[in-house]
Order: sequence, then structure tokens, then C-alpha cells
Amino acid sequence: MDQMLRQGQAVGCEPSGMTCAVGELLGAGGQGEVYKATLGGEAVALKWFFPHMSSPEQRAAIELLVRKGPPSEHFLWPLELTTAPGVAGFGYVMPLRPPRFKNIVDLMKRRIEPTFRALATAGLNLSHNYLLLHTQGLCYRDISFGNAFFDPDNGDVLIADNDNVSVDGAGVLGVLGTPRFMAPEVVRGEAVPSTQTDLFSLSVLIFYMLMVAHPLEGRKETEIKCLDLPAMTRLYGTEPLFVFDPSDDSNAPVPGVHDNALAFWRLYPQALRDLFTRAFTEGMRHPLHGRVRESEWRGAMVALRDAIFYCPHCALENFYDGQALRARGGDPGLCWACAAALRLPPRIRMGKSVVMLNFDTRLFPHHVNEQKMYDFSGPVAAVSEHPSSPGVWGLKNLSRRKWVVSTPGGEVKDVEPGRSFTLAVGTKVQFGETVGEIRT
Repeated sequence: MDQMLRQGQAVGCEPSGMTCAVGELLGAGGQGEVYKATLGGEAVALKWFFPHMSSPEQRAAIELLVRKGPPSEHFLWPLELTTAPGVAGFGYVMPLRPPRFKNIVDLMKRRIEPTFRALATAGLNLSHNYLLLHTQGLCYRDISFGNAFFDPDNGDVLIADNDNVSVDGAGVLGVLGTPRFMAPEVVRGEAVPSTQTDLFSLSVLIFYMLMVAHPLEGRKETEIKCLDLPAMTRLYGTEPLFVFDPSDDSNAPVPGVHDNALAFWRLYPQALRDLFTRAFTEGMRHPLHGRVRESEWRGAMVALRDAIFYCPHCALENFYDGQALRARGGDPGLCWACAAALRLPPRIRMGKSVVMLNFDTRLFPHHVNEQKMYDFSGPVAAVSEHPSSPGVWGLKNLSRRKWVVSTPGGEVKDVEPGRSFTLAVGTKVQFGETVGEIRT
């Protein structure tokens, strides 16, 4: 198929009046073509809509997004509207996605092998940024693994394809969503995309990230001979059933078919599994008040990061689960990877938070100050080994504030910035606003 734009062609930008130079074609989708381009000496991406997609409503939507600006730097947001003489339609310029960012398709095809920490961090960043979008009165409309990207090394995220973003409740513009991610009420034709349906799609996205599986694809999927539109409508719309529904196992994962779901589900703490269960039971039956909010996913992902500890034999990540630990009488269980007996490191409890104190653990402002929600701006504490006593570990004060530590023996001492105290069970530390206690 002939390209709509040619390499080297100049297109005009609004509202700046600058000129954008078209580069190589990067790809094409259902709405248009995406080119690499140059604007003001910087590499950018240029999306040009197909003529049949270049409606006045779509143009007005892009103009609105350009005026509003992105909710954060994690959105590949429309920067300028573009037009060209003699070329039908219009387009827009957005930041170019760096190659380090991958999507969940890469995860499913094992092209990348992120750590659990990176996945939890990506889940935290995605839920936080969709919350920022929603608090501006906007809905994304098409949350899926095709437009959410993350860095498998550290969990940084980028959200692409923002041209479908619209004012919440503004009606249908462009697409209804991506099949398998749309809320059941949208599949049934009873609702149009909204902030409320975004919440369902976000839950599916996070489930995919952590389980590498779909929450509604179990035994019922295997019984479908032809996954045509009526079958998809039934599976995702009129008869959706969570694969781990606690009261109905008729759609349970099938061994040999849904092995990812079976393998990963058991690895995560019960509190996280309970949240997924709510998302795909109450959240489907009662869309208006049963859905899991972005803020809840954000908190769950922080807790999941904090629950990570390492197997002493194979060094792979496992998760601390207080509920399971109590049920087993304090036995931490076996490593999911090598089946060796696990050994818990010390942990620190601060309010409702429990953080495993591994050799590489860092505490951040939000851990020690409830007013600084989800603040990862810089570590305020770090686990460190005593420089002259190998095997003796402490917590180093990286903040600018003095801590006050009380030992189980009754000793009280100050820990100035740059100093450490030994990790001993029963030790309490006053960080300022928050008190932490070392436990095992």
C-alpha cells in the first residue's frame, strides 16, 4: 500500500506554526500510519490518520489534548496537530518511544524476562498514571497490552496511543476498546467507554502482567470450537467468569492449556489474590461500585514490592505472605523455583506496611512519612553490611534527619544521617512521623 506521506515531506504544526520533517514509516494500524519525524531538531513520532478516520470530532479531540497537555511525562501525548497541503486528513506529533520500553506481548513471548520487582513497579506506575489521567476528567478508552509499555529492567512506563483519550462521558469517539480488555458492559453494548470501564481494563492489564494469562480464559474457552464474535461476546460479555472464582470453578484453568495462570497465581500473597478476585467477581457484577480503583492497585503494587525476599539457595524472588505464614505456624514454606526451604530475612513494620529487609532493600519517603504518598524520589534508608564485621547487617540513615532507636535491652540512642544501627529483633526506630519495629 502507498504511504500517505513521503520521506522528507514537510508538514505544518499547530499551534506553534513550526514545520515537521517526515522520516521513515514506522508502522500502520487501524487508524493511521506512524512515521519517525524531526521537529525543532528533535526526533519525534508523527501519526497521520487515514482519511476515513479524519473526522471533525477526532480533530477536535486532538486539539483538546494538545491544549490540555499530558497528565505526566509518562504519556506519549499529542504535542502538535499537523496538516499538509494536498494530503487528505491530518495527524499529530508525539514523543518518540525509546527502544528500552517493551510491551506485555514481549513478556508473553519470553522476549524479555523482567523481575517481579520490575513488574510490580510497572504496575504501580501504570495505575498511578491512569489515576492522574482520570483525575483530570479524562478516560483512556482503550487500555490494553498494545499501548502500555514498560522498561523490563526498572519498571518505568510509557503510555501510547493517547489519541483515543476523551472527556469522561463524552460518548463514542474512534474505538470502543480492544477485544479481551473491554468491560463486559461495553461488550454487551450496554455502555460506552468511561473511567469506570477503564478500571476493568486496568485490572485485566495488571492480571496479564503478573499472571501472563487472561482472567476470563479458562475451561469455557477450551470448549469453544470457533472463537467468532458470538463466542467472544458470550465469553467476555454475557457470561464472563473469573478463572479463580471462589464460588464457581466451571471456568477454572485447564492444566496443559492455562499453565501460566496455574503457576503464577499461587506465588502471590493472598491479599493480592483477593484484590484480583474482587475485580473479576464484584467488579463485573456491580460496575459502578465494585471495581478496584487505580489507587487500590497502586497500594497493592507497593505492598508487593515490599514483600519480595530472596531464596537463600537459588536467589530468586519470593513473596512474604503474612496470612500464609500464620496459617503454617510460622513456616515460610518452599521456594517456588527450586523447592528448597525458604528463610525469611528480618522485616520492619511501619504502621500497616511490612518491608522485607534484604541486602538490597531501600526505604523511601512514603515508608517513613504517611503524608508523602508513593514518594520514590530518593531513598531515606538502606540495608548495609557492617564494614568490619561481615554478616552483621544494619539500616543506614540516608535522610537529613536524626533517628531515635530503642533496643530490646532498653538502650536509646540517636542515629545521625550517614550512620547505621544493627538489625536486631525488637529494635524500634523513630523516623520522625513514623515508628518502625524490626521483626522476624
